[in-house]
Amino acid sequence: MQHVHAFGDDALGDSDAVGLVERIRSGDVSPAELVDAAIARSEAVNPQLNALAYRAFDRARDRASARQGSQVGLSGFFQGVPTYVKDNVDVAGMPTMQGTDAWQPHDATADGDFARVYLGTGLITLGKTQLSEFGFSASAEHPRLGAVRNPWDTDYTAAASSSGSAAFVAAGVVPIAHANDGGGSIRIPAACNGLVGLKPSRGRLPLDKDMRAMPVRIVYNGVVTRSVRDTAAFYREAERIRRNTKLPAIGDVRGPGRQRLNIAVITQSILRETSPEMRELTLKTAALLEELGHHVEYLDGPPVPVHFADDFLLYWAFLATALVRGGKRMFGPTFDRSRLDNLTLGLDRHAVRHLYRLPLAMARLAALRRRHTAPLFRDHDVVLTPTLAHGTPRIGHLDPTADYQQIIDRLMDWVAFTPLQNVSGEPAISLPLAESSGGLPVGMMFSAPLGQDARLLELAYELEAAKPWPTIADRAPST
Repeated sequence: MQHVHAFGDDALGDSDAVGLVERIRSGDVSPAELVDAAIARSEAVNPQLNALAYRAFDRARDRASARQGSQVGLSGFFQGVPTYVKDNVDVAGMPTMQGTDAWQPHDATADGDFARVYLGTGLITLGKTQLSEFGFSASAEHPRLGAVRNPWDTDYTAAASSSGSAAFVAAGVVPIAHANDGGGSIRIPAACNGLVGLKPSRGRLPLDKDMRAMPVRIVYNGVVTRSVRDTAAFYREAERIRRNTKLPAIGDVRGPGRQRLNIAVITQSILRETSPEMRELTLKTAALLEELGHHVEYLDGPPVPVHFADDFLLYWAFLATALVRGGKRMFGPTFDRSRLDNLTLGLDRHAVRHLYRLPLAMARLAALRRRHTAPLFRDHDVVLTPTLAHGTPRIGHLDPTADYQQIIDRLMDWVAFTPLQNVSGEPAISLPLAESSGGLPVGMMFSAPLGQDARLLELAYELEAAKPWPTIADRAPST
């Protein structure tokens, strides 16, 4: 097992983002020192991890220096804390390549709606991180851009689609990074890299224009972090910039809640039981919840019909068709579909073959929460499942140059729990509460009713205190 991390005796140390804010305010470190340290850490581990999509190091240094010199510079709670943005949202002056090289890059002329909120919290982005092509796969293994590797063991995937962000946060390069989630892409890499990953309620954070245009909105922006308090602080600060008044406020969540919860435990997905190891680890987490005084009830499976998996796949494939067939209009005349991977092209073919089924599939997806998941939450405050159906696979298991049917079968077998909340709109958080027999992090996922993001953060605080999770630095020396 080859661990790769950059934790060390520099300005960043082992602090989380809130800790860095405290150190900036005390004068212990400056934003310029933090940015320089994060750049050095990026350069140290990126050759092994391949997490970086675009470097904006000089720009980050300029912004940190502007703040330090008391110029107009930065504002916001996180002012001066270094971060990265996933390469599928627009940041002014940077290209947005969506995890592919199928067209010639060009710089965005303005920040997208999400970047305005994200960077409005004071975070300084050092650039952009890699993802799987258009975020379709749960492993970023592009045939020309290369695989993003797991810092806990570089023989394994960092998962996806928010792979580069998760790898850099886990490796200690930055304490917080942007991630987003269209089928589990915050929670899956959080689970595989030992991080906290909250997919918020639908509408909690803004989406860029292209994501807002989806007929069924399944994509959600968020962050990956190493601590619950960093995730909670980010949502508090984002809410101060842009509050969706149709949802209950998250507010300033700083610790566990007092209420003892009714928690449903499910280890079987729509299509299959989880692996024996994943089931055992989930049941151990349920036992911990009972020790903490929560009431636990074991259910046979999720309250959704079997056709959900096929409906979700068809809608996912329809999104690929829009990109493949509309590529020149969206990305410019240099778009070359022959450079797309087999998963993207296979999804396009799947959608075209089954297009006649799409209206019914979309109607059923749109009705999912009202008909199926909302009734579950009438009797339960939270649902616990494993984040994934089996452990983190090695690089190559989800090779995008393989036959499409092999890729999609393996994806659906592994990513068996996370898509449900993308469709229902309900919040879900992955916490690194377990470890595989091979020493890799394992995520446990908790979901709650629409708008109850704060409930999940309170429970996350309680579990973090009861069973603290290690960082890579706790397990191995740096590279």
